[in-house]
Amino acid sequence: MDQLHAGGTAGSLIVNAVARHGDRPALADGNIRWSYREFGDAVGRFITLFRSVGLKRGDALSVLAGNRAESWAAISAAMVMGLRYTPLHPMAAEDDHVFIIGDAEIDALIVEAGKFAPRGLAIKTRVPTLKHLLSFGPVEGARDLLAEMPGAAPAPLVDESDVNAIAWLAYTGGTTGRSKGVMLPHRVVTTMATLLYADWDWPPDIRFLAATPISHAAGVTLYPVMMRGGFTRLVQGFEAEAYCRVVAEDKITAAFLVPTLIYALIDAPDLRARYDMSSLDMIVYGAAPMSPDRLREGMEIFGPVFVQLYGQTEAPQCITTMRKIDHDDSKPGRLGSCGRPNPLVDVKLFDSEMREVETGEPGEICVRGTLVMDGYWKRPEATEEAFRGGWLHTGDVAVKDEDGYFYIVDRTKDMIISGGFNIYPREVEDALMSHQAVASAAVIGVPDDKWGEAVKAFVVLKAGANNGAAELQAHVKEKRGAPWSPKSIEFVGEIPVTGLGKIDRKALRAPYWEGRKRGVA
Repeated sequence: MDQLHAGGTAGSLIVNAVARHGDRPALADGNIRWSYREFGDAVGRFITLFRSVGLKRGDALSVLAGNRAESWAAISAAMVMGLRYTPLHPMAAEDDHVFIIGDAEIDALIVEAGKFAPRGLAIKTRVPTLKHLLSFGPVEGARDLLAEMPGAAPAPLVDESDVNAIAWLAYTGGTTGRSKGVMLPHRVVTTMATLLYADWDWPPDIRFLAATPISHAAGVTLYPVMMRGGFTRLVQGFEAEAYCRVVAEDKITAAFLVPTLIYALIDAPDLRARYDMSSLDMIVYGAAPMSPDRLREGMEIFGPVFVQLYGQTEAPQCITTMRKIDHDDSKPGRLGSCGRPNPLVDVKLFDSEMREVETGEPGEICVRGTLVMDGYWKRPEATEEAFRGGWLHTGDVAVKDEDGYFYIVDRTKDMIISGGFNIYPREVEDALMSHQAVASAAVIGVPDDKWGEAVKAFVVLKAGANNGAAELQAHVKEKRGAPWSPKSIEFVGEIPVTGLGKIDRKALRAPYWEGRKRGVA
């Protein structure tokens, strides 16, 4: 590597934050409160423990745990050591976790004791290439890192990572039912952190609340918080009253929420009366469609504090931003926008022939810049398709107005975003059709005031079968996980198909989406 241009890694962000911010409050969960110095001490101890296991630069680590301080310290240790980190969604099904651990060639998996222990043991049994099972707390057959931490000497925080190496290998759902590993080098992480640092309306005193899993969007948002010397409060999942209490107790000034959770706060006037939430100065939302009407309600309650992100795993968090000042309800339709492109990203709308479309005309959002992934792990054909014409193809269709604001109107891919989860119809269809009573199935997303989109299934039962919706919903939940289970199932005689014999999703969607824009609002 060209040493002259080395540095600027996710590891260096961590090392510098610890060195710069010392005794400032850094991170807390329900049990732990760390200053930056104490956080750095924990990161150093994890580095010592990882080395004692035999992990070295270029090896791969995965973590299956809730939002706890040790999780972020372990992930940060991986960044400093130059390990490749793969997040696991805590709500995904066992088969998905097994596939990812095998496909990503994970060397060491950390699982949290308690509810994740059986899953960790199952993965170890089913993935023979996994070398080390580690744990937060006692788990049978695993090495308990928390028990060993007090006796481990903290390693000096010296960044060993390479700016061109993969920092995060993050998996996204696949339209074929197979997840793809997105290769995000350190360059992407530092570009993203810099963009978020620059383009969001951070309060002067950052006290950030992360309620959604730090394995995903809430986690990568910790990088700019730490660059700024801010404080992060982790909570395990979202429960409205507990969330409001933490905002009041810790005087939270910044939060990331998917729209469903914002709706829960809007619809809880009693909680807002009981807990002082006036400290909230920036609420970032994204990852799912948000109703402009509900956004307007939120602005009336919380004030002009909203910032929207639009991104995807392949170009994380900040393809476009809707800043506070952009939430201008005097501009007709503006609250339905996903904002304008970030300064370090080229964004254009192209037709299927890669010709740039005119203002007001729909085109696929295509992206270039240092924010873009290196490609899909071990999937050269998928990478070539995603990068055709020298741009990243997002699969989202948008129009751009004369002021440069983007409005997403549809998806070229069929992904459903429900409550912040990315759900691909094929994944649900495959799960449904693994039930012995199901002949065929088709799945679409339909508008839903709470979830943005709800998973709806159309099912053809085999002759003589009379199985009910609840049984099939439970079956999908067991096979894939709760977010994938259809909110509604309609039993039909046949599934409409196109001339090529493919499921005609357009015909299925029409009754639900006609007259409405489908996409991120």
